[in-house]
Amino acid sequence: MPNDTLALTQKLIACRSPTPDDGGCQEIMIDRLEKLGFHIERMRHGAVDNLWARRGAAAPLLCFAGHTDVVPTGPLEKWESDPFTPTIRDGKLYGRGAADMKASLAAFVTAIEAFVAAQHDHNGSIALLITSDEEGVAVEGTVRVVEALKARNESIDYCIVGEPTCVDKLGDMIKNGRRGSLSGTLTVKGIQGHIAYPHLGKNPIHLAAPAIAELARTEWDQGNEYFPPTTWQVSNINGGTGATNVIPGEVKMLFNFRFSTASTVESLRTRVHAILDQHGLDYDLLWELSGKPYLTPKGSLVEAIARSIKSVTGVEPQLSTSGGTSDGRFIADICSQVVEFGPRNATIHKLNECVEVDDLEQLAEIYRLTLENLLLQR
Repeated sequence: MPNDTLALTQKLIACRSPTPDDGGCQEIMIDRLEKLGFHIERMRHGAVDNLWARRGAAAPLLCFAGHTDVVPTGPLEKWESDPFTPTIRDGKLYGRGAADMKASLAAFVTAIEAFVAAQHDHNGSIALLITSDEEGVAVEGTVRVVEALKARNESIDYCIVGEPTCVDKLGDMIKNGRRGSLSGTLTVKGIQGHIAYPHLGKNPIHLAAPAIAELARTEWDQGNEYFPPTTWQVSNINGGTGATNVIPGEVKMLFNFRFSTASTVESLRTRVHAILDQHGLDYDLLWELSGKPYLTPKGSLVEAIARSIKSVTGVEPQLSTSGGTSDGRFIADICSQVVEFGPRNATIHKLNECVEVDDLEQLAEIYRLTLENLLLQR
């Protein structure tokens, strides 16, 4: 695979694909996958392009998952080179999406090509689940493909999501889970009035304050072996008319839980309502679940990719569940073993996003060895 991953990464970066545009990335990948005997399913939903490609029908099924869409570039004049013109400087490949996550997409393809060339009649099956709706609202992307697969009873045994996971050097971190995200919009009602006559009004900010304080100091859980404790944070509070002499009629607050597998959606909701009720508030509370937590304990997939990383880089990877959400939260619904592994994440979503050129072929080799570890008879 000498330099092949670099060349493909460059080709993908040159595709302008801000969310939800795919920019032609998937067709580039499809052209190479069809030559390997993959069955291609294009699953377009709204403005979002999704791809489900599978080679083989037998178990186990190893799926590589990722996204072709990228975040906005930001001010073009602050980039040292055009973000959609892949540019190599000082051993780094620059371009929007270089690390997040076109390098991983390219490495998926070249790893599979090398594996199939050497092991044409391998055990099991290989798949790719690719979307152009990960960096955006993520409602027409991976979740739709998972729904389609679930409807026809098609499950996945192992999944590697190519998110950029490494910190200081390639191979130092595998994400074997992510916290869930549960948000609430709380409206506490009062009675608007003149601030000079407080006995004629009811200040909802004053009423809500003790409940907010209790929510902030509550220990929701203690986490577990893989997750830190669940956290609750207020992100916005708004109340009042803007005038200094009016008691507001209501106050609105936005908050968010980042929660571990030590808690459930139901337990968190129940405890919040109990605290609000205990303080006698007149309120409305709307909930929004962005994703449940998922966890892949040490087992066949974690061990297979960790062994591949050590073989290629000499690094012993650390397992982590840190960071925000990823599409792994959707895939976990039909796959019991999901991990995330990709290049370093130091420049993702930043100006002058880049990836180390030397990391590209190593990343592909890690994916190739993981295919060997999971799909070859021992």
